[in-house]
Amino acid sequence: MNQPASGRTASVSRDTQETRISVNLNLDGAGSCQIDTGVPFFDHMLTQIARHGLIDLDIDAKGDLEIDAHHTVEDVGIVLGQALASAVGDKSGITRYGHSYVPLDEALSRVVVDFSGRPGLEYRVNYVRDRVGDFDLDLLAEFFQGFVNHAAVTLHIDNLTGNNAHHQAETIFKAFGRALRTAATPDPRMAGQIPSSKGSL
Repeated sequence: MNQPASGRTASVSRDTQETRISVNLNLDGAGSCQIDTGVPFFDHMLTQIARHGLIDLDIDAKGDLEIDAHHTVEDVGIVLGQALASAVGDKSGITRYGHSYVPLDEALSRVVVDFSGRPGLEYRVNYVRDRVGDFDLDLLAEFFQGFVNHAAVTLHIDNLTGNNAHHQAETIFKAFGRALRTAATPDPRMAGQIPSSKGSL
C-alpha cells in the first residue's frame, strides 16, 4: 500500500569504523533542519537542500575528521540517498522528473533529476578555486556520487557560470533541493500509477 503524502518520512542510520551517521527526513515538510556534520561549509550546503526542497531534514554525523572530511561527506550522501529512497517508496504518483536553474549573483547552475531507479551522475563543475576556507570542493562530487548510488536516481549537475567558488557550490545545492522537490511532488493525474511505461522504477 502506498504511503499517504503526509507520511513520506524516513529515518536511517549507518555506523562504520569511519563514520556514524543518522538522517531523518520528511519529504512533505516546510524546510526545517538541524544539521551537524562537524564540517561547517558542508552543513551550510546541506541546509540549502532542506530550505529550497521544503524537506524537513535532521542530519547528525560523526566522522574521522582528524584525517579529513572525505568519509564524512561521502557517507552523508550515502545515508541521505537511502533515506530519500525509503521516503519515496515505490514512486507511485510522483512527478518523477525535476529540474531547476538557480542563480546567485554571477553564478548559475542547472540540476536535473530523474527518479529512474538507475543510479547515474553527470557532474560538470569547474570550480574557480579548489577550496572554500578549509573545505575541499572535490568532496562535493563524492557526496553526490554516494547519494545517487543509494537513492537510485539519475542526476545531472552543471555549473554554467561563476567566478566565486562559494557561489558556484551554493547554486548547485539550491538547485538540487528545488529539483528534488519537483520530482518528488505527487502528480494528481498520476495518482496510484508508476510514472514509467515499464510499470516499475
